Amino acid sequence: MSEHLLVFPDRDTADEVAAELSDEGFTGVRVIREALAGEDDSEAHEWAVHVVEENVADESGPVEGGLRDRFQALAKDRGGWYDPEPTPQVL
Repeated sequence: MSEHLLVFPDRDTADEVAAELSDEGFTGVRVIREALAGEDDSEAHEWAVHVVEENVADESGPVEGGLRDRFQALAKDRGGWYDPEPTPQVL
């Protein structure tokens, strides 16, 4: 299993990215509200796309590395960032 978190400053961007990934065949895609580390204020929460890909057997293999690279570039292109060690908290 492979988990990824792409974080964006607004919900519209997160929704668009989630829809694109779902259209590409990723099945474990959901938009969540993500609290920034050390922040309790709800205004400091960003929107994230949490992706779980069940078909990746080796988290250190080339497929996982390719997904990380792809998601990192996608997040950067949309003004967000990629969390390499996701621990999503649904708010």
